[in-house]
Order: sequence, then structure tokens, then C-alpha cells
Amino acid sequence: MAAEPTRPAKIIAAADDFGTPLKDALVAHLRSLSIEVEDLGTSSYYSAGAEVGRRVSQSSAVRGLVACGTGAGVSIFANKFPGVYAATCLTPSDAINARSINNSNVLAVSGKYTTPEAAIEILDTWLNTPFKSACPANEGEPWPREIQTFLDHSLVEMPEIGKGGAFDTCAVCCLVKNRELNPIELIPGGSMKIVRETPTSAFVRFKAGSVEPAHHHTFGHDLVVLEGKKSVWNLTKEERYDLTVGDYLFTPAGDVHRVKYHEDTEFFIKWDGHWDMFFDEDLDTAKKAIDKDLTLTNSTVS
Repeated sequence: MAAEPTRPAKIIAAADDFGTPLKDALVAHLRSLSIEVEDLGTSSYYSAGAEVGRRVSQSSAVRGLVACGTGAGVSIFANKFPGVYAATCLTPSDAINARSINNSNVLAVSGKYTTPEAAIEILDTWLNTPFKSACPANEGEPWPREIQTFLDHSLVEMPEIGKGGAFDTCAVCCLVKNRELNPIELIPGGSMKIVRETPTSAFVRFKAGSVEPAHHHTFGHDLVVLEGKKSVWNLTKEERYDLTVGDYLFTPAGDVHRVKYHEDTEFFIKWDGHWDMFFDEDLDTAKKAIDKDLTLTNSTVS
């Protein structure tokens, strides 16, 4: 037996620029039905899909509505979150199938290929179709026993897919378990593991006593010290920063800076674009300049 249709207590909506006009029309329609809507507005298609997916993932009482040019991108990113079943629906039949077979809790629509009138029909169908009901995919007939058995167990089984596999899906978790960093050939004593590229995120480790000669990057970067102690000389700004565990530093694009590691040090760093490195001095020059500055600082303190 199919469950009775139950409308969600709340719908979270968002769209990119291509999907916003259609999203706005559907939000107005939902409110005319006295359904509570939280409209997150307009963002990039991946941000819109991801934020709705994240919110729906947190509550079984909430469903989502997302729109982009095709409806595909927003559904892909909404589905990154556990317990989210986003489906792109271009026809009412798509909506019936998505609700009946997959218990879809996020509706994705196409701002470029669907008129507001057609989208309202799709939305109403999606709202009013119960899970496990007869649908076009089975020509409106009752499901055979083997399919009905699958549907009866699917809500429990689907969230378990991907769990307990041989590979971690989170690069940070993998690093915690087996943090193997690759040597930085340009700088003795340094090693790095890039976990995302362009914009680039990485874990970096340097041995005590290591020095980075004055250099600059095409893109600015943020860093947070995870362990150890280091000093950074921003030669462009004529400033020095002494950093330890938990300290944060942003270095703008093009700023020339050199670094000294006083202890074995590890930090997380994120460049605004790709990673590169252009040296402005050699290693011996850097060591002499650092030793001179540290000696002067120590004598001033004493």
C-alpha cells in the first residue's frame, strides 16, 4: 500500500541566476498554498544546491526546491549530502516517478527549459505524490512483489550505501590516518600534501631550522598553524609575524616574504588560485638576513 501524501512542513528554496525567475514563481505558488518557504535567494548553482542539500539533510520535516539553467547542476550538489534525494524533473511524469520510486525530497527544475505554468504543475505533482504509489515508470500499475520489497526496504538501505568501504571520502580524514606529505623539492626540510587544487588547499610541514627564502605567489594565501612555531617576514610591508599553534596569517598576492621555522611546524594553507612559487633571493642570503634580524631582536629584548 502506498503511503498517504504528506506535504512538508517547510521548503528551503534557492537558485542561480538562470533559475531565479522560475524559483520566484514557484515560491509564490507555495506560499499561496500556505506552505512555509525559506527563500535563500540567488547564488552560484553549486552554492545554491549545496546549501539547500545541507539544510534538507538536517531535518526530515524539510524538503528543498532548487533551480538553475538545466536543473542538473543544483541537483548534483544537493545530492552531496546524506539523506538527500534530489531529482531534476522536466515533466509531471518525472515528478511522479521521483517521488514514488525514490522518495525525492529535493525538486530541481530548469529555468531555461520550463515555463512557470509547467513548473507549477510539476511542483504540485511532486508535492502530492506519495512514496511507493503507482507511477508512469510502471504504467500506473501496482508494483510487482520484488519491486515492492525493494521499495519497502529502500529508505533504510539507501543511506547505508557508501558506508564502510575501503576508501575514505574525506581527504582530511585520510590525512589524519595516514598523513604522508611529499617533499617540496624547491625548499629543503619542507613537505606538502595538496588536498584541493585551484583554489588550492594543502597541509604543509617543515623541520625545525628550515628557511624559505624570500619569494612570492601569483595568488594570496591564508594559513593556520596546527603545530610548532614560525616567523614570517613580509618584506613588501616591512612587517614580521611570529606565529604559533592556532595563529592565522593572510599574505596578499605578490607580497614578497621569507620564513623561518623555529620548531617542527605544520600548517594548513589555502591559495586563492593555483599554487606557484617565485624566488626573490637564494637560501644563503635568506639565512643571513634572518640571523641578523633575530640577533638584533634578541639583543633588544635582553
